[in-house]
Order: sequence, then structure tokens, then C-alpha cells
Amino acid sequence: MRFSDRSEAGKQLARALEHYRGHDVVVLALVRGGLPVAAEVATHLQAPLDVILVRKIGVPWHRELAMGAVVDGNKPIVVREEEVIALARVTEAEFEAAYKREIAEIERRGSLYFAGRAPVDIAKRIAIVVDDGIATGATIRAAVEVIRKRQPSRIVVAVPVASPRAVAALQGQVDEVCCLISPQSMDAIGYFYRDFPQLNDDDVIRVLAAHSA
Repeated sequence: MRFSDRSEAGKQLARALEHYRGHDVVVLALVRGGLPVAAEVATHLQAPLDVILVRKIGVPWHRELAMGAVVDGNKPIVVREEEVIALARVTEAEFEAAYKREIAEIERRGSLYFAGRAPVDIAKRIAIVVDDGIATGATIRAAVEVIRKRQPSRIVVAVPVASPRAVAALQGQVDEVCCLISPQSMDAIGYFYRDFPQLNDDDVIRVLAAHSA
């Protein structure tokens, strides 16, 4: 099964989350790729849309391979993939340098995307966390840790596609995992989309402005 694009995947995901329509829901997108998916979910559920600033920490010589993730907050939270770090023989100095680079990028994006506004309040509300897919799960686990500190009544992770291992790991950490397909073999999230462009800051700002309007 392949989705035509993130928007179509979001519409399918929204239908799977129909039971949340009419409840006090906030949809939180992992940017950038999760935002077009989350926008469709928020529109269908008639819920507020906001973003979570989380960055994969990639192996220095293979940035697409996650050795961890960091997410913004009052105190940034880091999730480490110790097995990857060990196999790739990444030193603590190399990890720290990669971490600092991603924190700087989070701060840059935050100044653009929030433009001085405060994040949507999710306390005692249902938080539906959306991404375009999950491979290792490092980024989504980091996001969940920060979201939990904001005290929602329920945390739901919703994605079009995720590896079985990632789904199993998340099921013990959140109240619900909604995943449309979970293939046994999953090399890259983009394989499950016919159209999977890289998004830029202007794309994010445009989607947020349109949803706010």
C-alpha cells in the first residue's frame, strides 16, 4: 500500500480517528513532514493545530540514520539510540556536537513558526501527535516525553505508516497508537508515498496560517 501524498494519507488517518470528533482535541504535528498530515486530521476533527519542534540527531557521516532525537521545551529532552551509537562508534564529543547543531535549528524554526505566540494549551485535553511515518521512533518518543509534561488528559500517536518495532515500543508509552499500515520491512518512509517532497519553512508557515484563518 502506498499513499499518493501526505495530504491523502492525512485524510485516511483522519477517518481512522473519527471517534475523537466532538471531543476536546489538539492536533500536534512533528514538523516539517508531519504537518500536511496533521492539517488534514485537524480539519476533519475540527480541532486546533500546533507544531512540536523535534529534530533527529543523525550519525555524523550518515545524517539520515538516527542516533537520537531532541525536542524543544523549558528544558530540551534528548532520546538516545544507544545501539546505533555503539554500532556506529560515535564518540560523546561527536554526539554532543550533533545535538548542539540540532538545538540551534530548533531555536531558528521556533522563532519563525511561533512568531512570538505561545504554544496551544493542551492541559487536560486529548493530544493527538501526528507524523508522516515512524522508522526507529526516536523523534516521536522525544516528542511524547515533552508532551506528557504539558499534562494532557490523553496522548494518541497517529501516523500513516510505522515499523512494527516502533509501534510496539510506543504502545507502552501512550494511550493509543493509530497506524494505518505497519510493514515488516521498512527501509524509508518515503517509499510509502508516491509524492514525498521535502518541505521548507515557507510551507510550514503557510499551512499554519491557513489553518489559523
